[in-house]
Amino acid sequence: MSKVYFTDFHTSSRQNILDKLKMLLSQGGIAEIDFRKKLVALKIHFGEPGNLAYLRPNYVSVIANFIKENGGVPFLTDTNTLYKGHRSNAVDHLKSAGENGFSPLTTGCNVIVADGLKGTEYKEIEINLKHCKTAKIAAAIANADIIITINHFKCHDMAGFGGALKNLGMGSGSVGGKLEMHSDSQPFIKRENCTGCADCVGNCAYEAISLDKENIAVIDYAKCAGCGQCIAVCQYDAPQARFNSKNLQEKMMEYAFATSKSKKVYHINFVMDVSPNCDCWHFNDIPIVQDIGILSSFDPVALDKACADLVNQAPVINNSLIGPKGNKDYDRFNAVFPNVDWNIGVNYAETIGLGTKNYELLMLK
Repeated sequence: MSKVYFTDFHTSSRQNILDKLKMLLSQGGIAEIDFRKKLVALKIHFGEPGNLAYLRPNYVSVIANFIKENGGVPFLTDTNTLYKGHRSNAVDHLKSAGENGFSPLTTGCNVIVADGLKGTEYKEIEINLKHCKTAKIAAAIANADIIITINHFKCHDMAGFGGALKNLGMGSGSVGGKLEMHSDSQPFIKRENCTGCADCVGNCAYEAISLDKENIAVIDYAKCAGCGQCIAVCQYDAPQARFNSKNLQEKMMEYAFATSKSKKVYHINFVMDVSPNCDCWHFNDIPIVQDIGILSSFDPVALDKACADLVNQAPVINNSLIGPKGNKDYDRFNAVFPNVDWNIGVNYAETIGLGTKNYELLMLK
């Protein structure tokens, strides 16, 4: 069994949430890492402007200070996005990070976009796995001595949920790497739902969508990257997912394998504001369950499995997206995205040696 450390969000006048995070760091195994003079990548998701479910920079500050106190040199980082938005190049990305509060002043470390100005700076790492022989990992992450993933645990439309494995895999891929992971995921247009509003046209970063003579959206699959932006922006459910969730999840795990190859990696999951959509979108909704706590582990498979189990055991928030279904015995993530099975990614990650689903949950108070 892998050890997964857990502290909940109950506080007192003698111990606030940041104090509990410090306790988790001091007792959760991360102190075993030799940080002295090491460049430490703090891999996080800065959040798309407009989405307020992303993690607060206050948490990063605690982690960065812990690393500096132990002789390390931390930097905060993320990679450019495949879809059109406010984080598709380093200039906009850094501006977005600043808008959401991530700066040297608030976090205690510098902010770096790991794959450069346009997402083309990467290191190709040989893995020779089922889907990918090599993986295009963002240069600053690939060149770091140590990686700490800081993860907002929430739902995800292509992986079921996003946690340590997604942040390590999809989040560490360069733009070209993300394209490789999404390459089997091109959507289709349900014509009877399309109103011709052209929101999908204007939001497609690849100019792959246009309106035909009947004012209905059509996709040019020679240009489509499969990023899913059209699905997110459409208010009428005209673009429909036709992605190969199995292939995408497995490729994402292979990228996580490449990112962590020959490196010391530690993972911290914040199970709070468990929104039904990823922080990539410019909106968020009511969380599907109550805030649960902070968990950490060297094993991303055990960590994500423990978080998924805790979410599935938690009462559903009544006025959330899945609230009308009541607190029945069903998978919370599958209730949000019925066509996605998150077990595929977790099982494959275990198969290729990223970790184990067997875990021991150690409660720290």
